[in-house]
Amino acid sequence: MNQLTPSPGLLCANCGEALQGEFCHACGQSIRSVIKPVSHMLEDAGDLFFHMDERIVHTLPPLYTKPGFLTLEYFSGRRVRYIAPFRLMFVFCLLAFFFMHLAISDTHLDEGLYGAKPAKDDVAALHAADTADEVRKIYQGQMEELDAAKAEPNVPDAAKAAIGLSQQVVRDAANRRLAELKAEPIAPGTNAETGLAPRKADEDSWFSRPTTVDIAWLPDVMTRRLALGIAHFKANIAQVMDGGPGKSEAIRRIIEGFFSVLPQTLLVMIPVFALILKLFYVFKRRLYMEHVIVALHSHAFLFISLLGLMLLGFAKHAIEPHVALAGKAIGLVQAAMWVWMPVYLLIMQKRVYRQGWPMTLLKYWLIGSVYFWLLLFALSVAALIGAAH
Repeated sequence: MNQLTPSPGLLCANCGEALQGEFCHACGQSIRSVIKPVSHMLEDAGDLFFHMDERIVHTLPPLYTKPGFLTLEYFSGRRVRYIAPFRLMFVFCLLAFFFMHLAISDTHLDEGLYGAKPAKDDVAALHAADTADEVRKIYQGQMEELDAAKAEPNVPDAAKAAIGLSQQVVRDAANRRLAELKAEPIAPGTNAETGLAPRKADEDSWFSRPTTVDIAWLPDVMTRRLALGIAHFKANIAQVMDGGPGKSEAIRRIIEGFFSVLPQTLLVMIPVFALILKLFYVFKRRLYMEHVIVALHSHAFLFISLLGLMLLGFAKHAIEPHVALAGKAIGLVQAAMWVWMPVYLLIMQKRVYRQGWPMTLLKYWLIGSVYFWLLLFALSVAALIGAAH
């Protein structure tokens, strides 16, 4: 009789080894196939980004209503049922600033219309020019195109202001290349060219000078980007100071630039806040990463609060014209949320670090003061970067 041989079971599709679990012990490939229905792919993406399962139910209510609870759970080793602190903070940071941006910038002007934004190829053509005459020829052609776009009868004032900014950027790019070629710069543009109201300052003001950046140790690409950012900064500030139809457009650009760097700014500030906690609680002998978890959970709470305030603001704006009483009720809820934010952080600090109320109140005030000024400095830098947008 022929002897029966047992089935080898599942084999690895990559190396052919018999599988003993979800991953091949020989090559490490997963048993899961990447060829699956779209619905399964969306589930995997949601799980990768936010762990969209029962962890949300276990995480969000205590995060908002129980100060310090999640942090103490992490310190005790009970982590699997909760969303990871960094992922929690990061997701709500993006959501909060997205809706805050919508609340502040409720209108959007497409700068691509009417030739409002110069193409990168146009600026690159100026940098690639070999002679001063070639630079001036390219500059003249680009200015004529922008002037023609501005002369269109249906172009709104805001778009004309954006075209004026583009002309100033082109002129600065041309002057940078002329300076590299040791040629005379192009004279500052007239009002018709820049789209700006007449400046009260003289022609030799900082705003009217060509933007040149010469840092020997910086690569050429970085130097050009820095010079372009300074040119944008000068043009935006000039339009805000001079008023006119370009003021609102310049403010919109600054706000968009500010919000584009705000998440990165606060990501930098979280380890700074953890370092402040480490210094003020140095005798508690907690590891720095424990303070990082405190910082992540506290910032996640703040971002959830801001997100809730923004969503309630949208609801109030939509409902109040029709049901005034509902609008007032939403306003009371928003006021309660604003009060809850500092109270929550105080209770969290008391529960996590377990000191008496006098010491907790003193450190709460000192930590808040130090972090406030550091955050103000970071936001000021973000505003400067936003003004160069």
